[in-house]
Amino acid sequence: MKSLWLFAAAVLPPLFRDVTAEAGIPWRHFNGQSPDRFLLESTTGGVAFLDFDSDGQLDLLFVNGGETPRGRAGLPVRDGLYRNAGRGRFAAVPSQAGLADGRPRYGMGVATADYDNDGHTDVYLSGHPSGALFHNNGNGTFTNVTARAGTANDGEWGSSAAWFDFDNDGRLDLFIANYAHFSFDDKRRCEFEGRPVYCAQTGYAGRQPRLYRNQGDGTFAAVPLPDSAGRALGVVAVDYDGDGRQDLFVARDASPNLLLRNRGDGTFENTALEAEVAFSPDGTARAGMGVDAGDVDGDGTPDFAVSNFDHEYHALYLNPGRLPFVEATVPSRLAEHTRPFVGWGLRLFDYDNDGDLDLFIVNGHLHEGIARSNSTVTYREPPLLLNNDGRAKFSRVAGGPTFSASYLARGLATGDYDNDGAVDGAFVSLNDPPVLLHNEAAAGRRWLGVRLEGTVSNRDAIGARVELVTANGRKLTRWITGGGSFLASHDRRVVFGLGAEANSPFTLSIRWPSGRDQRVTGLAPGRYHHITEDKP
Repeated sequence: MKSLWLFAAAVLPPLFRDVTAEAGIPWRHFNGQSPDRFLLESTTGGVAFLDFDSDGQLDLLFVNGGETPRGRAGLPVRDGLYRNAGRGRFAAVPSQAGLADGRPRYGMGVATADYDNDGHTDVYLSGHPSGALFHNNGNGTFTNVTARAGTANDGEWGSSAAWFDFDNDGRLDLFIANYAHFSFDDKRRCEFEGRPVYCAQTGYAGRQPRLYRNQGDGTFAAVPLPDSAGRALGVVAVDYDGDGRQDLFVARDASPNLLLRNRGDGTFENTALEAEVAFSPDGTARAGMGVDAGDVDGDGTPDFAVSNFDHEYHALYLNPGRLPFVEATVPSRLAEHTRPFVGWGLRLFDYDNDGDLDLFIVNGHLHEGIARSNSTVTYREPPLLLNNDGRAKFSRVAGGPTFSASYLARGLATGDYDNDGAVDGAFVSLNDPPVLLHNEAAAGRRWLGVRLEGTVSNRDAIGARVELVTANGRKLTRWITGGGSFLASHDRRVVFGLGAEANSPFTLSIRWPSGRDQRVTGLAPGRYHHITEDKP
């Protein structure tokens, strides 16, 4: 059966094509792996699609790990910032345009957004033992403003982060998912068959996440959160209950997941138990890594997908519009497809532009000798491309050679880097070159793209709900979320796949983060539309 799958993957036209080499991206990840097997070595590797130079083309940023006491690189460990030069080519930005100035000692992930509404995309890098905030100067360079902003997250092992406007004041705030108490001085020895392996995550005390409120003057103030210490890895911000306020789903590793409901008074409450998303159906805390939100079953409410450890299954929680959520991991066939894999980055997006949100997951184990103790699991693992039938049931598809190869993948981001309406992807693999995938599956299929710009709302329109009504009356609902996936940041534009819908003008309804409703008619397919929030 396996040989038939590999043969089919080899002869069918690829749905995604690995264009890393032809794009001109020589960067390589480094995690400082050493005989000490520090746990943070296994969780690094962020990636972002962002337009840092505001030329209308998505650029790429890859986040490196770092050196450890006995894991030396020989050369300086650098992140990789690549400017989109057009025609499928990228050019390395010298000295990373200032992003190397004060980067975390050990890098993890990236969150990008225009936090000061000046029209330029800023960058937050998470890591250990602190993070770093870089202000975009608007001239192709960045300035490290961490000290003045007060967003260092000192003393923490920061993993994923998310920009979102929790108090709806038009300014983006910053949430950081912190993982565990860690020090390079804490050298633990764990072995399998006499060889060093990473010690279990349960031996590391979880940490409290942090939320920083944007005060509008370049500084941020810490906001108290419910007592929720745990090993957090992934986060996505979305209004799950439709009350007009941005909430947070936090995926955690052998700690109960969090669903932080925004009360609207500056505080949050953890509703994960009531929503039945904290634990697996048998009452155990899964090893949650990445998380994303989107309308999987077409009912107009945001659902959640979470990547987990092998034999735990990557989870799907369907939102019926009230609590609790419905665990659909088994009926969706997600359990069947993900059982042997350790998942990290995952993304809900419509890869084939048929109007349904599909699922892209990257995988990779932690333990080199895992196959010797479990014949159903491998160390390096293939990514998964799962096609949604529109009713929240997934089938695995042969996406091309990349999806039959194996990686130690971590961060995954999506974005349309060549502006053709087909959403592309990029992921980072430990100690390997990154992978840039060009979407071939949606070529020639109808689509309509939207780029929103807030005026009363935050300029990036993070938190907006967008609904497209097709000529046949079908409604497609999307959200501009904060965070999502694992250690990653994405193209904020929304692409609606139109499938077989008539080639005619469409109507768009927008609920802005400010609470304002706006209706736009006469939108033509096959292009991106720049829509600005109506002013009062």
